[in-house]
Order: sequence, then structure tokens, then C-alpha cells
Amino acid sequence: MPIVTGRSMQVPSPGAPFQLTQKEFPEPGPGHLRIKVQACGVCHSDSLTKEGHWPGIEYPRVPGHEVAGIVDAVGPDVPLFKPGQRVGLGWHGGHCNFCEPCRRGDFVLCENQLISGISFDGGYADYVIAPANALALMPDELSPADAAPLLCAGITTFNALRNAGARAGETVAILGIGGLGHLAIQYAAKSGYRTVAIARGADKGPLAKQLGAHVYIDSTTQNPVEELQKMGGAKIILATVTSAKALEWVVDGLGPAGKFLLVGAPDGPVVINPFPMLLGRRTVAGWPSGTGMDSEDTLKFSALTGVRSMNEVYPLEQAEEAYARMMSGKARFRVVLTMGN
Repeated sequence: MPIVTGRSMQVPSPGAPFQLTQKEFPEPGPGHLRIKVQACGVCHSDSLTKEGHWPGIEYPRVPGHEVAGIVDAVGPDVPLFKPGQRVGLGWHGGHCNFCEPCRRGDFVLCENQLISGISFDGGYADYVIAPANALALMPDELSPADAAPLLCAGITTFNALRNAGARAGETVAILGIGGLGHLAIQYAAKSGYRTVAIARGADKGPLAKQLGAHVYIDSTTQNPVEELQKMGGAKIILATVTSAKALEWVVDGLGPAGKFLLVGAPDGPVVINPFPMLLGRRTVAGWPSGTGMDSEDTLKFSALTGVRSMNEVYPLEQAEEAYARMMSGKARFRVVLTMGN
């Protein structure tokens, strides 16, 4: 397992432009492996690294937590993975196994959790060295560019929905058709839920139906709460948007014992009327992404059912342009870097 040399697009300091560098990627240590990166998604959470918003982050740092590639080298004490296997690495960058959440098997809430592209250098590079317990095996049916966004936007929405408590046939509403929402609609429909998409503008209706939504609600001309209540209320409302006001306008569309599930970070506090929540035993909850095994489940389900991300693809050297495109909110709908490996 010799040292290898490759490119990386690192952030030298908070807010600085990306810097293309050649660096050495050493042999992986115990419990770690080295991935030859083929594609890496560009996620809004990468701004935590790019702009220095994550407390204590050390620079220079290479962002990227939607990593699809091939195992290049395996360190000691890694019994599962072998060179040549196709793997994915997401936001969850490994867990300690010893804190209380880990001892209870709730690894995604590990008190010492590592985060890819924040705790260690991520996927805007030719290689990544990562803990083996963070990885997912990747199905052959998914190309690297198809798989990469599923390792954050995909797992976040798929994992939230499958753990939310809705049964097949019940009404699940997806608020927003963007990077998260366009995947959430597909997962909800493929899971057998009566899928309702909510967004702004009549122009999004055909896309919502194409993605699998049974009903589209245009919030510029329709009242989402009234429309959802005509259906008996939603069992789940999955909120993928960042507008706190949009969340407030829709939350009362929940049915009895319904759950309002946040996977997108709102841009401010959300004001909620407590009486419908109390009288209807409704709840508001958040959901993080998931572990490597959750990512593997997401990839398998996507391969099996044909869920795919809509991507705009850039070469690694254009990371600055790709990042700006993602931050502009104009991408349809995920941005992916490819390495040519």
C-alpha cells in the first residue's frame, strides 16, 4: 500500500477561494481505508467548511461528504472491505463505539462523531482516507455521479421517511422541490405513500408528477393547509425548504397524530400554534442523515426502484464554479464533481 499522489481542491482559510493542490495520501491506518474518488456531490453543507461556519474546523481543509469511489487501500483491522470494491462515504464520517448512543446502537448520534469534509479531508480530491465504519457498499447499477448525491440528499430524505411511521397508502406531503425535495418525492412515491408535492408556481406541477407525486399543490394559488385537510390531513409533512415562513404556513396541514419532519435547516425560528399540536397529538421532529449502513440501504433502494438524482456535473478543477452554482440555488437539482478516475 504505497503512498499515492493526487489532486485536491482545498480551502486554505475561511471564505478563501478553492486552491488546487497536489498532495500525498498516505497508507491508511488501523480501521481506515483509502478511497479513489470517482465523483463527489457539492452540498449546501459544504459551506460550513468553505465559509468557516463550523466551530473548531482546522485549515486547510478539503470539503465533500457525498463521495462515490473505489477502495484503493485497506488498513489493519478492517475485515469487511477489500481493494476494488465500489463504496460511498456520506456526512457521517465514523463513530467511536463507546459513548452512550453508540453503546445503544444509535451510531448517528455518536457524541464523538466524525464528519466527512469537516473532521477530516473530504471528497473534492482524487483520494479520501476515512474510517471503515462510515462506508457503504455501492450497487453496480448506480454510476458514481448517480450515487454521490444519494449519500447526503438521498439518505437524509429516504432515512427520514422510512423511520417516520407512515404506512403505505397514507398521505405524505413533501414541502419543496429542490435538491432534497426532488428525491423525497421519488422515495415517497416508490414507498407506496399517497405523495403530495407542495411548491411555488404552476410550472413545477409537471415535474412533480414526473417524479411520482399523485397530487401537486401550488402554494401561490392554493392554500396548502386547506388542500391537505380536504384529504384528511397528512400523516407526514417532510419539510425540505429553508424558509421558516413556508414551514409555518403548512404545518397545520397535518392530520391526527401527524408528524412534521424537518430535514432542511430553516433560515430562522419557526412559530407553531400549540393548540392543533396538543389537541391532535401532532409532533414536530428533526432527522439527521444516517450511518454507512443507512447509506447502503439508500443506494440499494434507489438502484432497485429507479430513484435518481437530477445532476449538473463539473470536473474537479471547476470546483469554484460548481460551488457557486450550488450556492446560487439555480442548479437543477444537485451539483456533482467528477475526477476522471
